[in-house]
Amino acid sequence: MEELNKNIKEEVLGVRIDNLDRFEIIDRIKFFLSEPKFHQIATINPEFILEAQKNPEFKNILNASDLNVADGFGIKLAFWRFGKNLKCRLAGADLMLEILKIANEKKLGIFLAINKDGLSNFKETCDAISKKYPEIKIGGYDLNIYKNNSTSIQPYMEELKNYNLLFCNFGAPYQELFINSQKCDTIRLAMGVGGSFDFLTGKVRRAPKFMQIIGLEWLWRIFQPQEWKFKKERLKRILNAIIIFPYKIFFKKK
Repeated sequence: MEELNKNIKEEVLGVRIDNLDRFEIIDRIKFFLSEPKFHQIATINPEFILEAQKNPEFKNILNASDLNVADGFGIKLAFWRFGKNLKCRLAGADLMLEILKIANEKKLGIFLAINKDGLSNFKETCDAISKKYPEIKIGGYDLNIYKNNSTSIQPYMEELKNYNLLFCNFGAPYQELFINSQKCDTIRLAMGVGGSFDFLTGKVRRAPKFMQIIGLEWLWRIFQPQEWKFKKERLKRILNAIIIFPYKIFFKKK
């Protein structure tokens, strides 16, 4: 595994990206679930990389993660900019579904750390997962701690010992800081899933496939009524993704 890691590591503005194809990513997930230790994975998009430029703790967590999957059309553009080829761009929502499918087959347990101020609460998310993946054991809470510093978050170690996976939807960087503060050997895999729960519950519809492929999912989400509650945050994220990130990449020397 260590030898493989040496061959797949790439960087975008100092943040590691593991350049794997879809099959290699899924194989890596299966390996993590079979290895009796904690593994943190992240789906890296342009906003993650921009946040990492000003947040050393977040950057260190990303670069120490067991797997960093490219998420976001901007990452693909960054690879092109430096004459490289990105093997796979896998959205966090799609990766989450792949993991849930494996967890269902293996009858694993998942702990959900849910943003209390988000669109989908714990019960709604739990019901949506149970309906599609009935073999998964689910636990978790609605939490309002996602904007606190990770060092002040009450640990959930005892509860986590009963589960194999941890999903958290506080948004970056809070979800990654939270996950990193909750390391537990019984948790084989932990991942921040952002707004992916809202797709599962049907609170937000995903963009048509063609818009996802050409990198216009952000445009679709602007016109979703459910997103208007987070209008200011959404506009900031769009500005980062389609203006600030490309600017930094364009003027970055190789």
